[in-house]
Amino acid sequence: MIPRDATLRVVRPTDNLKKIALMYSKALGFEMVKQFEDHDGFDGVVLGHANHPYHLEFTHQRGVTVGRAATTDNLLVFYVACSQDWERACRAMIDAGFNVVESNNPYWNGVGKTFEDVDGYRVVLQNLDWSL
Repeated sequence: MIPRDATLRVVRPTDNLKKIALMYSKALGFEMVKQFEDHDGFDGVVLGHANHPYHLEFTHQRGVTVGRAATTDNLLVFYVACSQDWERACRAMIDAGFNVVESNNPYWNGVGKTFEDVDGYRVVLQNLDWSL
C-alpha cells in the first residue's frame, strides 16, 4: 500500500495547453507549480497549491492531436461542503470559460454541478462534505 501522505498527480493530454492552464487556474484558484517546454517532445504545465497533496498536469505532445475526451464520464470531483464556497466556486468555473452540462451519471446532478472544459473533460463540484 502506498503511504497516506503520498502526493497525487493527475495527468492528461490536451491540444489547448495554454487555454486549459488558464481555465483551471482561474476556475479552481490553482497556481502554476511547474511548466516545461519540449521535454522530449512534450510541453506541459503542473497546476495546484503548494500545500495540497494533489496536482493536475496537462501535457501536449508536439505534432500529435489528441482531440476531445473519449467519454462524458471523465470526471474530476471536488467536494465543497460550505454552500457559499460552493456557489462562489460554481461562478468561478463559468467565469473561467467552463460550460455547465448535465452529468452523464445522474448521481452527480443531485447536489452538484458538472462543468465541461474546452477538451470535453468534466469537473464536478459537489455541495457535500466528503465521506464514504
